[in-house]
Amino acid sequence: MKKLKLLTNIEESYAELRYKTSWPTKKQVIKSGIIVMIASVIISLLILVMDQVVNNLMHFIYNLGNIF
Repeated sequence: MKKLKLLTNIEESYAELRYKTSWPTKKQVIKSGIIVMIASVIISLLILVMDQVVNNLMHFIYNLGNIF
């Protein structure tokens, strides 16, 4: 009896993940995670600074409109 194509695909996927994929070590995962966290903090700080600059610029522009 023929196997369903779905079951064949699942078996092939499992075999590839189990035997052909190289997984990172725990040390590599931790290093990568730390790099991602540091990059996230730096990017969020840049966005915060840009937001504050635009906010102050908009307040300045609106206050000029109130003067005239």
